[in-house]
Amino acid sequence: MKKMFLAIILLTVYSSNSHAQATPAKTKKPATAATTDKTASAATAAKPATAAPAAKSATAAAPAKKDGTPDMRYKTNKDAAKETPATTHTKKDGTPDKRYKENKK
Repeated sequence: MKKMFLAIILLTVYSSNSHAQATPAKTKKPATAATTDKTASAATAAKPATAAPAAKSATAAAPAKKDGTPDMRYKTNKDAAKETPATTHTKKDGTPDKRYKENKK
């Protein structure tokens, strides 16, 4: 009798736990054409027409890797890396750290 009572209790516990673990599927609302048109027109209105040509620079035209970092196999990227400022050691606030020889000049 004890074994039968224990089996019924365990069956009840396992069945209640199996129902409690089910999570509902998350649904995503589809975007309507009217809302995408509004966001597209707002984005084009906010951007001035003369900003795109002025934004180009020599470093932007240099070859880059897929992750966006400059590809150092090319001379243009090597030259740009040499033009970086001499202060490579800085404090948290951005000022040069005077403990290093390159910053004591």
